[in-house]
Amino acid sequence: MKNIFILGAGMVGSAMAFDLAKKHNVTVADLSDNALEKIKNKNFRISTLQLNAIDKELLAAAITPFDIVLCAVPGFMGFETLKTIIETGKNVVDISFFPENSLKLDALAKQKGVVAIVDCGVAPGMDNLILGYHNEKMNLTDFECLVGGLPKVKKWPFNYKAPFSPVDVIEEYTRPARYVENGEIITKPALSDVEHIEIAGVGTLEAFNSDGLRSIIFTMSHIKNMKEKTMRYPGHIEKVVALRESGFFSKEAIKLNGVDIVPLDFTSKILFCEWKLGDTEEEITVMRVTVTGEENGIIKTITYHLFDEYNKETQTSSMARTTGYTATAAVNLVLENVFTETGVFPPELVGKHERCFNYFMEYLKERGVNYRKEEM
Repeated sequence: MKNIFILGAGMVGSAMAFDLAKKHNVTVADLSDNALEKIKNKNFRISTLQLNAIDKELLAAAITPFDIVLCAVPGFMGFETLKTIIETGKNVVDISFFPENSLKLDALAKQKGVVAIVDCGVAPGMDNLILGYHNEKMNLTDFECLVGGLPKVKKWPFNYKAPFSPVDVIEEYTRPARYVENGEIITKPALSDVEHIEIAGVGTLEAFNSDGLRSIIFTMSHIKNMKEKTMRYPGHIEKVVALRESGFFSKEAIKLNGVDIVPLDFTSKILFCEWKLGDTEEEITVMRVTVTGEENGIIKTITYHLFDEYNKETQTSSMARTTGYTATAAVNLVLENVFTETGVFPPELVGKHERCFNYFMEYLKERGVNYRKEEM
């Protein structure tokens, strides 16, 4: 039994805590007393700690006794938090999905002898793992990931709910999207190139450019065509673009009745109520990952399909399951010494090892998260 420290007690953080507490001693830290109390009420074996992770000295002191850290802080503070964890010499799995390049911390992780697996959720995460695995077996030319988390019940006007902060969702809607076309990195505005996609069991969804390729732009630069798109119910994108183009996502303060107001802060506050996913509100996660390339002289296209639903029995959201259990698989992977290389590793550099790839797939399958493989 190992000692695990989880930073973040939100919907995903709590799901990860409950999963890991089945085999290990778990401590969860968060700034919110309310979030910590919810976890404690559901599982008294889990220890809790109120902590402001922005305070680097407090964070370093808190994680010192632990075997591994699982980082689930908001994206805006992710890079610096990960850096502190590595500087403290702790192995870490990270799902904060920060905008900075995590590979910039690779030399530091090697120097400290740390295993750091980053971007280890559903997407980025499992799509990277799938890509890394098949990159070892095929000469790949194309990679595509389509992914979306959606409420089961559509509610006008946005037809959308989020299991995490609206700030992180809005970041996805404003950060320029990079993709690879004929070996060249192309940058376009987020929410561009909208197309309609048919997903079995769901129907027609809108897919738009989002900046989800992240590390694979650099680690898989030999693949000529790569793109990632986010999916939403039809009609959502038009409304979000209207907000963005009207300045509601701006970080530049404006004066209102003599008071400085940041439009993004105002919008996030409004949307928090509109987009907040209820504790027992049913939602789904859908993903389609496709790789194309040559294997043994034959051109193949391999597609992985994911359709996952809210679990009524455990009252765990689908996004928490598909994201959180991928991360907890990585934690156990490191604790069981299945993966021991030091440095910073996005999932594609872990998934290239067949034993690691199979470990993730079996771990998720045991928890009812199933990826259906289709080959053409």
